[in-house]
Amino acid sequence: MKALNVREGTVEKWSLCNLDMEYNYGVRSTSSYEFNVQSSVVFHQKLSKRNCRALIFSGDHDMMVPHVGTRNWISSLNLTIADSNWDAWYVNGQDAGYKTIYERDNYSLAFVTLKGAGHTAQEFMPEECFEMVKRWFSHRPI
Repeated sequence: MKALNVREGTVEKWSLCNLDMEYNYGVRSTSSYEFNVQSSVVFHQKLSKRNCRALIFSGDHDMMVPHVGTRNWISSLNLTIADSNWDAWYVNGQDAGYKTIYERDNYSLAFVTLKGAGHTAQEFMPEECFEMVKRWFSHRPI
């Protein structure tokens, strides 16, 4: 909380993952939310027409949002694989996961997996996550 500059007392209960927004088979799990976004594909299709870069990452042991499903929705964006088609990437000489770089016009999307990481990848693999983000922000290959 300190690293995110969350002021003490502003969050009653701190949790790693917000499960209140869970949506199971057409039934809301909480009355706090009046709707659920069934798919973000439409939003990403619009975003992919802009001049920007995106980084999407998944732990390869994530059982809540498996990386295979993420690859499927990325495929639905009809982007072209530009580089690193499911190539391994490394941190300190060790296999850290796999990556694929997609492009269309001035848009690029890097999809990266983190080997051995679960749903909260940065909790499981902090060094690898930091290295991935550091490389992405500095426009260096992951």
